[in-house]
Amino acid sequence: MSTDERRVALVSGASYGLGAAIARGLAQDGFDVAVTELDPGDLAETIAAIEGAGVRGLAVELDLRSNDSIVSAVDTVLEGFGRIDLLVNNAGMLLVGSALDVTPDEFDTIMRTNVTGTFLMSQAVARHMLGLGREGQIINLASTFTTVGSPGVAPYGISKTAIGGVTRHLAAEWGPQGVRVNAVAPGTSETKLRAEVMAADPERRESGIAKIPLGRFTEPEDVAGAVSYLASPAAAYVNGHILAVDGGMTVT
Repeated sequence: MSTDERRVALVSGASYGLGAAIARGLAQDGFDVAVTELDPGDLAETIAAIEGAGVRGLAVELDLRSNDSIVSAVDTVLEGFGRIDLLVNNAGMLLVGSALDVTPDEFDTIMRTNVTGTFLMSQAVARHMLGLGREGQIINLASTFTTVGSPGVAPYGISKTAIGGVTRHLAAEWGPQGVRVNAVAPGTSETKLRAEVMAADPERRESGIAKIPLGRFTEPEDVAGAVSYLASPAAAYVNGHILAVDGGMTVT
């Protein structure tokens, strides 16, 4: 397949963990993959893995708290690859602590990053997709906290609950024009952010695993597989869906 025919994916927050695994998976699926981070220099390992799969990679600077940065990042991908067929909104931030201790600034920051950033990224990419009349896909990273409450993560959980709303409303509005919007909801995973939390509270780790019927935390490759499915022709009739990848955690 020539580079002109190859589909292009844009994955935000892909220097490690879920985003890096998703980017590697999409490269294996034959996508050219643009990846973003606050510091593009942190993407070297991910870019090497993408290009090792025989496709093109592109590292792009992105700060989800700035709409100017969002627009610039999307423009950079379009200049580099000429198209965007798939957006994976993975980038976000985690905040752990008592709801009583969260400051207004902390709450505003996590909502601005996780919710507003996801919406504005979707908006910027959809303008390109809808303007060309081309089918496109947006996949958001939700969470088990999209549907289940948990102590100690209120602002993060609230932001992920909002991601469910973003997914459903955009799917309803853009689906008739050929842009499908879905979400993947991972369970607890030991990526860089969560590993630090688990290391500080081993009992929390063990109690967390005990709640999962399959007896382990979510691996990045589990999430990458779900994204690959939603991005494939096999999911051509899936729109507005939140796919749980949590080992059965939310059904217990």
